[in-house]
Amino acid sequence: MKKKILFLILLCLSLSTYAQSQCFIATENNHVLQKEGDCVTRHAPCSTFKIAISLMGYNEGILIDTTHPVYPFKKGYAEYLPSWKQDQNPTTWIKNSCVWYSQLITQQMGMPTFQKYVTNFDYGNEDVSGDKGKNNGLTHAWLSSSLAISPQEQVVFLKKMLDGKLPISNKSVQMTKQLLFIENIADGWKLYGKTGSGHIVNEADLSDESKPIGWFVGWLESGDRRIFFAEYIQEDKPSTVSLGQKAKALFYANKLAKLVGMCAL
Repeated sequence: MKKKILFLILLCLSLSTYAQSQCFIATENNHVLQKEGDCVTRHAPCSTFKIAISLMGYNEGILIDTTHPVYPFKKGYAEYLPSWKQDQNPTTWIKNSCVWYSQLITQQMGMPTFQKYVTNFDYGNEDVSGDKGKNNGLTHAWLSSSLAISPQEQVVFLKKMLDGKLPISNKSVQMTKQLLFIENIADGWKLYGKTGSGHIVNEADLSDESKPIGWFVGWLESGDRRIFFAEYIQEDKPSTVSLGQKAKALFYANKLAKLVGMCAL
């Protein structure tokens, strides 16, 4: 754990000139512990939307447990990362942030069911129409496309999920929670979260690949206490490193120790 934290801190320091937090918000029991930047503007959720897809998948019975179903990689699937070019199960799906596994889940639900979940979740702008004129919302709405959510809405969504206030089964929440576990922190606290990387959606509703964005959202938990957070960053030039990983590195370097200190009070 210490090696992982050190690596992320070093990554953050090496990228600090380029990766700037646009928003960070942390809350406990609806009380804002820390807030900086613009946390109300909506952005594409990118792979943080896998949290919502996981809830849908388990609730529909498409996802079974942490290792089933196993879907084989096929030619024609999204293969941006080497780790995507292999069979995936729910655990590897989240670990590798595999796009095509998400798309298989949403396609099995179909658009009416998918839209119903997004609406019932009160998820951001609830727009799953997808890219303009492409009729691809079922597979692309969250990928720097039509769907958008603010950092403030991210933490509200996570709290509703764990408070049992979403119209889904408790099993769906507990299984999703298992997939999102990252590591044990100090004094019995556990860290859960998900990164996301993508691009700004411009005024023409098109993804601008010259302006990458990154998310790290999740919560710290100990007993019945939970601190929810969302880190959002963006840059004005292409990046060779996933901005989701940069956002996570910024959280580890600049936010985690402070939040754990707050927890101890």
